[in-house]
Amino acid sequence: MKHIVLKKQHSSKMCFVCGEKNDFGLQAKFFETETKELVALITPSEEHQGYPGRMHGGIAASILDETIARAINNGKEEQLWGVTLELKTKYRKSVPLGQELKVVGRVTNEGSRTEPQRGDRHGNG
Repeated sequence: MKHIVLKKQHSSKMCFVCGEKNDFGLQAKFFETETKELVALITPSEEHQGYPGRMHGGIAASILDETIARAINNGKEEQLWGVTLELKTKYRKSVPLGQELKVVGRVTNEGSRTEPQRGDRHGNG
């Protein structure tokens, strides 16, 4: 499915998932789309493997976690940061290395279990 990008979300310097200067990180790029979805693009490499040729499950969970946390910012002017209170993952198949992957997230229900935090959770401001 093609997506029309409305905005690219910011990246941090050293975050494992989005850090532009983290040589061992995923260096994910996050884009807000016209369908109110958040699309993350990553290309996992050998540094991200568990079994040979496959992404480590914990790292796969990391990109899911980051996508979920960032999805709440779609269409918002002020940056909000969500934190994961619980993450339950059921792996259906392994994730290959060396090819670009697209992770799509969207908010399906808005509620509040805690007060939102404002500012940069990566310590950059």
